[in-house]
Amino acid sequence: MRIARFSTDGGMAFGVVEENTIAVIAAHPFGELEFTGQRLPLADVRLLAPILPSKVIAIGKNYAEHAREMGGEPPAEPVMFAKPSTAVIGPREAIAYPEKLTRRVDYEGELAIVIGRMVREVPESRAHEAILGYTCANDVTARDLQKKDGQWTRAKGFDTFCPLGPWIETEVDPSDLAIRTLVNGEVRQDARTSRLEHDIPALVAYVSQVMTLLPGDVILTGTPAGVGPLEIGDEVTVSIEGVGDLTNRVIARD
Repeated sequence: MRIARFSTDGGMAFGVVEENTIAVIAAHPFGELEFTGQRLPLADVRLLAPILPSKVIAIGKNYAEHAREMGGEPPAEPVMFAKPSTAVIGPREAIAYPEKLTRRVDYEGELAIVIGRMVREVPESRAHEAILGYTCANDVTARDLQKKDGQWTRAKGFDTFCPLGPWIETEVDPSDLAIRTLVNGEVRQDARTSRLEHDIPALVAYVSQVMTLLPGDVILTGTPAGVGPLEIGDEVTVSIEGVGDLTNRVIARD
């Protein structure tokens, strides 16, 4: 099932994408879905970020090849950091390049976990019970500021630096999915989620030991090797097998 958040002239709603239509649901996508009976052509709506999380927790250096391209080895435990909810944008929304503050902005394509119920200290064996589904993410990063600051809040936290979408896929097995990032149609990252150092259950359990996870919270699972710079005017797509394609264009920040 593909759960989307969308807008029309009548406002914002959630719905289930079925081929070229979207079946509107009455409220939020948590728990049993209640359909309104309204069905809209997908071409007539604008897809938004599929969820507005209370927090986005991201995992660094979770593919060995990426850890090495960044000059180190994969850590024994997940490296956890946060991106503000104000960084979230949806498909086809613009990534704003803050030229006055940074000289290098990188793409980082990732599989994102969307939490479906409140959990705290959930064991790995029950982590699947906390998950609503999966979406595509781009952990956009001001690479020079990341190196300069020595910690990642500013580099990862700019408005528009967390594209999510196009929807939440609830039925895919995330253990071995192809994940690619393309810039202007050229493949820059190409890997599989089976190469994650810490897998999905381990990440959900690990994060929940630290903080309570709420419905709609997002965990970014890490990016594979091949990260690189974006330029103003570029179009970047994160494509994940069985989930979908997330495309955003880079513009200059006002």
